[in-house]
Amino acid sequence: MEAWKRLGGFIGSHMALISPICVVIGVLFPQIGVLQPLVTPFFAFMTFQSALSNTFGNLARCVRNPLPMIVALVLTSVLMPCVAYALANLLFGADPNLVCGIVLEYCVPVAVVSAMWTNMLGGDPSLSLATILVSTVAAPFTIPLTLHALLGQTVEIDAARMMGEMVVSIALPALAGTLANGCTHGRSARELSPVIAPAAKIALIVVILCNSTGVAPYVRNLTPTLVGVAAFICVFAACGYALGMIVARAMRCSDAQTASMTFLVGMRNISAGAVIAGEFFPGEVMFPVVIGTLFQQVLAASFGNLLRRMGKRESLRQASQN
Repeated sequence: MEAWKRLGGFIGSHMALISPICVVIGVLFPQIGVLQPLVTPFFAFMTFQSALSNTFGNLARCVRNPLPMIVALVLTSVLMPCVAYALANLLFGADPNLVCGIVLEYCVPVAVVSAMWTNMLGGDPSLSLATILVSTVAAPFTIPLTLHALLGQTVEIDAARMMGEMVVSIALPALAGTLANGCTHGRSARELSPVIAPAAKIALIVVILCNSTGVAPYVRNLTPTLVGVAAFICVFAACGYALGMIVARAMRCSDAQTASMTFLVGMRNISAGAVIAGEFFPGEVMFPVVIGTLFQQVLAASFGNLLRRMGKRESLRQASQN
């Protein structure tokens, strides 16, 4: 059992290296995509494991102090889509499809996997789960509204299907994990969570592998313009993580809330964006959406390392003052 836990610790502390390796493998061996049906149950499992450290009291405190969640939602649903539109028009305005894809990339809800990263970095699970839930519930309304306001595009989102996926991958597992922790008076967080945490990290690796396979056709047919789009997505995605971290620190949030806001603002549900792009737009729109898969997890691991270093420096500073 100790070896199993050490494996989980090794994966968590080396995600900055593991993530890009997984992305490269997914691009080189797209046949791994046959594992795609596992992604939803793996998301559910990761959400359950993350929720084991949560309590209904924490959720109540999140509701009573909703400002961090509201700020995260404003940043992800309003500010970033508008800035993405302005910059995309400036850089790629000659190709409306690429502009549309870039805007769509930043209209989609917060990524479910951000809860897993939050859990690994000691973030606030209540803030993460609540923000993901609200972002996903609002997505059938916010995505068409944003696309229409910025691009004049009209799309109809399958709200029932999106809500169904949200219930399976987020709501029920989060409720089950929180209930388990409450009913066992914290034993689930202390005993069960550490045991299944390595499996959740392995599930994250499989999710990264599967999502990376979708980019393979585009990576193999790059043009100078598409390379420019990929570079823009990489830089803008990094700015999302940095924005969440900087705003949280400016608000004097706790370290746990800062970790949560870093991943909530930085990570997007690229799968949802890919489905919308495939159903409603020309093929070229798909590229800016799915190319984010190449960078999202790698950037999450990099900012995770940054948060760890910041936490260590803060601990040393407090120790020296004492």
